[in-house]
Formats: sequence, C-alpha cells, structure tokens
Amino acid sequence: MTPTPPPDPAFSDIVARLTRASRIVVSSHERPDGDAIGSGMALVLALRALGKDARMVMCDVPAAYLQPFPAVDGLWVTGHVDETFDAAVIMECGDLSRTGVSGLDRSPVINIDHHPGNTRYGAVDWVDESAAACGELVYPLVTALGAPFTADVATHIYLAILTDTGSFHFSHMSPRTFDIAARCVEAGAQPAWIARTHYDSNRMARVRLFGSVLSGMVVDATGQIALLSITPEMAAAADGSYDDTEGLINFPLSVKDVRAVAFFKQAETPEKWRVSMRSKGAVDIGRIAAAHGGGGHRNAAACALSGALPDLQARVMRALEQAVADAGAEP
Repeated sequence: MTPTPPPDPAFSDIVARLTRASRIVVSSHERPDGDAIGSGMALVLALRALGKDARMVMCDVPAAYLQPFPAVDGLWVTGHVDETFDAAVIMECGDLSRTGVSGLDRSPVINIDHHPGNTRYGAVDWVDESAAACGELVYPLVTALGAPFTADVATHIYLAILTDTGSFHFSHMSPRTFDIAARCVEAGAQPAWIARTHYDSNRMARVRLFGSVLSGMVVDATGQIALLSITPEMAAAADGSYDDTEGLINFPLSVKDVRAVAFFKQAETPEKWRVSMRSKGAVDIGRIAAAHGGGGHRNAAACALSGALPDLQARVMRALEQAVADAGAEP
C-alpha cells in the first residue's frame, strides 16, 4: 500500500508552498552523501516535471561515485547565492550553515530533515525522526505534488534510502522504508545498478587508502570497539581524497564482535577533527554525538572535536565503552 502523507501539518504547508512556487532552489549539507544527493535531486527532477524552475545548489562537488546518477552533472556548485527564489528547500541539515552556501536565507526556507537535534530554522519545518532517510520523506512529497514518479526520480529516492540505511543494515528502518523502496523498483529504479555504481566504482587510490587507514585501526581490549583515523597527508600518499573513505567506517562493523566504530578525520587544522560513528543494535552513539554538539541517530551519528588526537580518541573510547555497557549483551 502506498504510504499516506504524514499527519504533520508542516507537510501540507510545504505542498501548498511548492505548488504555488515557480522558482525553487534545493540544497543539502557539505560533502554530500547518497541521501543528500538522492533526496535533493529527486525533488528537483519532480519539480521540473511540473514545469517549475528548480535547481540544486551545493558547496562541494559530489564524489565520483555519485556523478553517474541522473542530472547530477547539472548541479550548481557555489558557496554563495545572490538570487532570491520562491522557496529554498534545505534537506537534512540541522541548521542552515550546514549547507556551506550563504544567501539561501534570502528566500523562504523549507527545512526537511530526519535527524534529532534539528534547530527548526525554516519558515516551515518538517522533521520526522522516524524516517530512515530524507529520501523517505521526499517520496510522499512527490506524490502529493502530483509529479510523475519517473525512473530518474525513483532512482534518486532508492539511492537515498540505500545509502542512509547502510545498505539496509541500520535499525531505524520500518515497513515504510521497504514499501517506498519497492515503489522505486516498480517505477524503474534498478537496485543492482544503483548499488554497483555507488559501491563498486572504486579507484585504486580508494583501495590503497582503505588499507592505510585499516592498518592503523585501534581496537579495545574486548574487541567490541574500533577507532579509525585519517589525515590529509595519508590521503595524499594514497593519491586519494577524503571522498575515497566513503563507507570505510562500516568495514570494521563487518567483524562479528565489533559493535561500535569511530572514524576521526583531520579537518582544517591539526587540532580539529570530524568524528563519524556507527554502531550495531542497541549501542546508542547518537547520544555521544549530541553530547559533543553533533547529532544523528542511534546507530549513525557524527560530531566535531578539537584537541590532540590521542586525547580525543581516549575520550571517545570511554564514551563508546559506556554505550556498549549500557546496551548490554547482544541478544
């Protein structure tokens, strides 16, 4: 059965605003992943099919494995927007600054997100934490707008769901997730091509970088927690970039006993680090991220930290050990 539009009154408001709008800009977070590109481009393509002037703006060029997806080569890449639009739709950003694009607030902002900790910064805010991906929210929006559910739109929504559920691994999925994925396949999305294009189009630099990062992996005494780290120098030595580490954080979780992983990526200076975390089952790393100014879900979250790497790793290790202890033994 097709998912019905959510009861949230913000949903109806968004449908009305986008129906009235003629010129619409869509954006998402820096260093876009599959959900950012998939949810944003699905909405853009649907709006264009309704005859609207819609485009997606990002501050970063999407990674190579996202380039083959429909219309991604037409993305507007810039750090500033001078124009005004009838609506600026921001996907899965806890606050507007996460886009890395200034000037979007010149237009009425529609804030669509599924992460805890969203600051409700829009003229209208639709935050559904029960959704497994932002693409899961775009599906009812597209259907409510009366846009044709084309193969290209379906491909992007499936991409969003596939990647933000960790290839259907994470615990925040629901029957709605699989229902929408099925609708996408019925509309022409090709699961094998999407998975192969996103996950199996690696450069040799990516393989080398995986080896470099994994060779420095730190594992706690119980074998349940793994810590990874990377610096720009490591990426350069492998002739790669941070884009080549997409999905690497999930690799240690393929080990049966590993229940939580933290991946430290050195940012602008040696003392600044972006920390991504993943976990299995009841191990709640969302609370750890939130306590450090970040956000996310129980099994997928991130934050930014400042300090010397050994000190930060020790701090995060203690927090992960507590999270594993709080979760208890796996059933």
